Amino acid sequence: MSEPIQIRMGGYGPPTTTCSRGLKILGERLAQDFGKAVDVKYIWNIMDFGYKGGDLLWMAEHGILTLAYQSTSYLADRVPELEFADLPFLFEGLRDARAAMDGRLGAWMSRRIEERIPGYRILGYFENGFRHLSNRQRPVRAPADLKGMRIRLMPGKVHARSFELLGAIPVSLDLKPGLEAVLSGAVDAQENPFANTVDYGAHKVHRYHTLTGHCYLSRGIYMNRAEFERWPKALQDGIQRAAREAIAAQRDLAVEEEALARKAIEAAGGEILELTPAERAAFARNVKPLHDEARKRFGGEVFALLDK
Repeated sequence: MSEPIQIRMGGYGPPTTTCSRGLKILGERLAQDFGKAVDVKYIWNIMDFGYKGGDLLWMAEHGILTLAYQSTSYLADRVPELEFADLPFLFEGLRDARAAMDGRLGAWMSRRIEERIPGYRILGYFENGFRHLSNRQRPVRAPADLKGMRIRLMPGKVHARSFELLGAIPVSLDLKPGLEAVLSGAVDAQENPFANTVDYGAHKVHRYHTLTGHCYLSRGIYMNRAEFERWPKALQDGIQRAAREAIAAQRDLAVEEEALARKAIEAAGGEILELTPAERAAFARNVKPLHDEARKRFGGEVFALLDK
């Protein structure tokens, strides 16, 4: 009797996060479909073992993990085309963002990743969602309110440039040092979906939250290509089918979690500011140079991938 195929899934959050639950759904579907032919293992949070969140990428690329999720921004230094997805105010709403990631934009991103990093097979994209601002200093309703504010950002040139154009001082840090900076007050602000803001405890030190929805990010599911290609065809098809199911479920969970996180922010005494269309447009105008630069750099055909 042959040994089962071990499938090691990794992430950077506790088992309760939507991406962890997405991995669990993926793994359970494989176990249901293939039984004792597979042996699914979960490493929920590699930071518990002294790694950085960004380390998930090389761990999947080199086969230490069979697959892992991580925000696409973390790969932009190796796949410059991914900077397009980091542009602020790229999508009008959740429906448009999902349609693009499940359609032509997501397919284009996956091709670019696999061409530039042959070690990956992309299984799809979990939803990191729309990001909003929180800070400890003052209400933010206009770019002028961000002037001089030090804001923790994930690595990525587009993120840093976006907040420079908005008047803030960008501080790009990986997750663990970033959280330490937020909680200690070494930075004044951060930006994340509400669920992350609560998971990371930022709502306990930040009173002011602004629903900017300035950026929608996805977390790619990166599988080790060599491992994928060694598998029998039935298992290759099975994990792709299971990934689609897990992505749909994770997105539903993310919507629920955002609503619960908003209540948690308010329960902690946080003030949530909703921008008027005119106020949101003012933020979008400030970062328009990034869109102009991207159109010159990537061409209008990439923007056309956003069309329904």
